[in-house]
Amino acid sequence: MEPGALAATLAIMGVAGYLHTVSGFGLGMIVMGAAGGLGVASVPVLAAVVSLVTLVNSAVALPGKWRGLGAHRIMALAVGIVPSIMVGVWLLSWLDATFTVLLTLLLGALVLSGGISIGLQPRPRHAESRSWTFAASGVLTGLCGGLFGVPGPPVIYHCYRQPLPLETIRLLLILCFAITSGVRTLYVASHGGLTGDVWQLALWSMPVVGGTTWLGRRYPPPCSAGLMRRLAMLTLIGLGAVILLKGVLLLASG
Repeated sequence: MEPGALAATLAIMGVAGYLHTVSGFGLGMIVMGAAGGLGVASVPVLAAVVSLVTLVNSAVALPGKWRGLGAHRIMALAVGIVPSIMVGVWLLSWLDATFTVLLTLLLGALVLSGGISIGLQPRPRHAESRSWTFAASGVLTGLCGGLFGVPGPPVIYHCYRQPLPLETIRLLLILCFAITSGVRTLYVASHGGLTGDVWQLALWSMPVVGGTTWLGRRYPPPCSAGLMRRLAMLTLIGLGAVILLKGVLLLASG
């Protein structure tokens, strides 16, 4: 990777790591949207790196805070996530080899829908959803995580509909992303997908994400949570629209 492209990627990683820590979402979608849109690395490489750095982010953000998240919620999410990740990784390999334009369009749609879901501000339910609904959102999470290393908007929307404290929701999402990233990394590693390119970019990115995660945990932004949500929403919608436009132009020229 050229020095300029590496510097840009690390800057994106740092911003995404900080936002993810203070809001509970954003790391994977911002990295895949910005770095993927710039074309600094292939989608499979970026997805593998995102999974690795998400584990670093979670390791710094979660210690001492994950208790009380509810074993039944965590188990239900895991039941849905694990099998669907394998389907997502297989789909990524197939699309990257046969239909890269569709892969670009899917990435743009995921990032755009992520931004829209943040802006929806779902009204919390009066009672917590049943465990099977967490498992169902886990299936969609695993599929998106397998494809792009990014747990998708469905789990974010589902968790924010629960009558739970916002801090609990934030930590539950971070733990969900950690489960997704851990399972994906193990599965990809077992199939020889952690290549030299992946490790090179990951080793540069890990200290950057670890540092900005610590900053986010120690020094949260002085602005309101509502403003943070709007900034994340506009960023993701903009990135998603640009990637979709890029995919449409590639489709038209092909």
